[in-house]
Amino acid sequence: MSESKLKLGIPAGSLQQATAELLKKAGYHVTFPSRSYYPSIDDDEIECLLIRAQEMARYVEQGILDAGITGHDWIMETEAQVVEICELIFSKVSRRPVRWVLCVPNDSPVQSVQDLQGKRIATEAVGLTTRYLARHGVEAQIEFSWGATEVKPPQLADAIVEVTETGSSLRANNLRIVDEVLQSTTRLIANKEAITDPWKQSKLSDLSMMLESCLAAEGKVGLMMNVARMDLDKVLELLPALQKPTVSTLSDPDWVDVNTIVEESVVRKIVPGLKEAGARGIVEYAINKIIA
Repeated sequence: MSESKLKLGIPAGSLQQATAELLKKAGYHVTFPSRSYYPSIDDDEIECLLIRAQEMARYVEQGILDAGITGHDWIMETEAQVVEICELIFSKVSRRPVRWVLCVPNDSPVQSVQDLQGKRIATEAVGLTTRYLARHGVEAQIEFSWGATEVKPPQLADAIVEVTETGSSLRANNLRIVDEVLQSTTRLIANKEAITDPWKQSKLSDLSMMLESCLAAEGKVGLMMNVARMDLDKVLELLPALQKPTVSTLSDPDWVDVNTIVEESVVRKIVPGLKEAGARGIVEYAINKIIA
């Protein structure tokens, strides 16, 4: 057993389950014992700690953690000096960036950020909001919100800056978006000193490669089929691919095996055409990882 350990922060809260699922796809099985902030992982060289995403970058900056998974928004909010190793585009409900947006009630007269001069704004991201207003030359009273920010306008605040993925919560609370403050995706980050350690750098490189390969494979499947050489050009014309399809000679020199990767959503559209063009023995199979 190696004595070296990589101290890795796992985000508690909304990203926790999505992070555990991504790690599992990458080959790292993480479990969360009841009432413990020390998740178990099936890698003796990694030690996990469960930390709120909002605090992750600060603890990584201070070296309490070697690395962690958190949102770009919280790195910007805390202004932590960390190394961003890779971008991991996933969140609690989707595979797209989240948005921090400036919102007001539907019946508010506010049409732009300039209309909030001297007004009250509630948000969890005080730093982001302060810098956003400064860029626009607006002075307003910014109040930290401990939660349920969407319900504060109009009685407790004139506007809010809140994070959203789908906008459904904003609509449910009769809010409209005035402006976008920031788009954010999840990042794997590292402490500046830790990343200079050759062993930790190698460990983080392996981790990031496996995580990125899982995300690259999402929504994609493999297709393989047998094709007569005389029909090969017709079949290849129908195949979209990440790279050129792999064509392999079979024991019968008049036939070849064609293997390719496509978006799962197009399979139902192209398979009938492939069969008509001469493909036989068409097999669709799952893709877990794509490593460039």
